[in-house]
Amino acid sequence: MLRKARIGDIKQIQSLINSFAKKDLMLARSLNELYENIRDFFVYEKKNKVVGCSALHISWEDLAEIKSLAVDKQYHNQGVGMALVNGCIQEARRLGAKRIFVLTYAADFFKKAGFKKISHHKLPHKIWAECINCPKFPDCQEVALMKKL
Repeated sequence: MLRKARIGDIKQIQSLINSFAKKDLMLARSLNELYENIRDFFVYEKKNKVVGCSALHISWEDLAEIKSLAVDKQYHNQGVGMALVNGCIQEARRLGAKRIFVLTYAADFFKKAGFKKISHHKLPHKIWAECINCPKFPDCQEVALMKKL
């Protein structure tokens, strides 16, 4: 079941995200950062366990970003990731965003959801604030993709 995150979900969200971060597949998130941004997060729950998460972050007047998409490995290829992405897209539309983007190593997954590859230079400089803290900066191989809403 897809739903908005609750405070009690934060430690499970952090565990999911940081399991991928340890493999250099996404940025790690601190508990503090997750608590401060809980309103951005969706979770996918099965049997009272958070098996996936994603966040929708508003970046600018008409631009939103999907961040921290993580799905427990045993739930891959079961529609959990796409449900999380679609939840973010619906909320972005509801809030009035006209475009939604993602920085990812899983470009093919997002292409299935209608995202198209773009140049990193088409994104506002403001979004790179997190990148400065990444150990891969400035040699990151993440792909930028965008979807018009």
